[in-house]
Amino acid sequence: MNILIAPDSFKESLTAVEVADAIHCGLAQALPGATFQCLPLADGGEGTVQAMIGSLSGQIMTSDVNDPLGRPIRASWGKANDLAVIEMAAASGLELLQPAERNPMATDSYGTGELILAALNAGCTHIILGLGGSATNDGGAGMLRALGGQLLNAQGAPIAGGGGALQDLASIDLSRVDPRLAKTQFSIACDVSNPLCGTRGASAVFGPQKGASAKMVQQLDDNLNRFARLLQPLCRIDLLTEPGMGAAGGLSLALEAIATVERRSGFELISNTIKLEQQIKWADLVFTGEGKTDHQSLAGKTCFGVARLAQAHQTPVILLSGSLGEDYQQFYQHGIVAAFAATPEPMSLVQAMKNGRKNLSQSANAIGRMIALQRID
Repeated sequence: MNILIAPDSFKESLTAVEVADAIHCGLAQALPGATFQCLPLADGGEGTVQAMIGSLSGQIMTSDVNDPLGRPIRASWGKANDLAVIEMAAASGLELLQPAERNPMATDSYGTGELILAALNAGCTHIILGLGGSATNDGGAGMLRALGGQLLNAQGAPIAGGGGALQDLASIDLSRVDPRLAKTQFSIACDVSNPLCGTRGASAVFGPQKGASAKMVQQLDDNLNRFARLLQPLCRIDLLTEPGMGAAGGLSLALEAIATVERRSGFELISNTIKLEQQIKWADLVFTGEGKTDHQSLAGKTCFGVARLAQAHQTPVILLSGSLGEDYQQFYQHGIVAAFAATPEPMSLVQAMKNGRKNLSQSANAIGRMIALQRID
């Protein structure tokens, strides 16, 4: 019996790699004759580098960069041949800041640009960029500066960093941008459709969680609009109407002027890169899971993607998540044949997260014993 284990992470508890390993350990004890393949997954957010690089037999790299407030940190990214996988949150993420430090008027994406430079220096010509967890709202202005772009005020002097400084932007000089970018393909892993500006834009929707007040939101929105209009003559798409441009504080806005960019669903991009469908064809049974499965999971999260893809090949899928919430039963219409919560008894969230690996392994073992009893293999 061939079993594919393809879970997402259990956020703040276990990485996707750890989840897959825990499920594998439990199943292997109950099904010693089965053949297993672990394929940890992600959707472009936290854990994308680890999941993808492990699946592609690549390596984790580290680079010294600046955090959202310009402080030196060491950030990780992944490399597999000429492919780089970068989580912008590794250099420009909200989790790098204390709550009192969150201020999108001041934070910028310079460190993400430094990670891109590191990938170019390592010979990468294709960069997958995950946009989850941003602390910035600067339209990628900091990133552009790190890559050689000059953002100038009316007097021809460089403006400061941060989303607030874009109010002083009068002109953009791209003559010193790294020429390697013209030959680099960027794939943006993005699962939101928000435009850059307006009531559904980056500033209005995501700005408050990054520390923006109502007054800041309006200023940031105006600043992104200014930045977009100056970049527009250099771009092939309409920067103000393109779906998804508002992701991560408009990070990919600046990329449109200096490189070839494609935006795709995080799950679609990552599953295609690691050849998930090929592994599903090999499998007789698939296990997937996430921290909590409920009606929100049906909006295109990783487990839903696995189930739908497996359903197309008539491969049964078992869902093993940390907990099951509202409307999880709807998954039964989309390829899931059985769903289980890993928690063995009532417990607090803190306890469940602390004992996540043990609970997963024990639950997987119990499911494996049921499979053995039915002699599916």
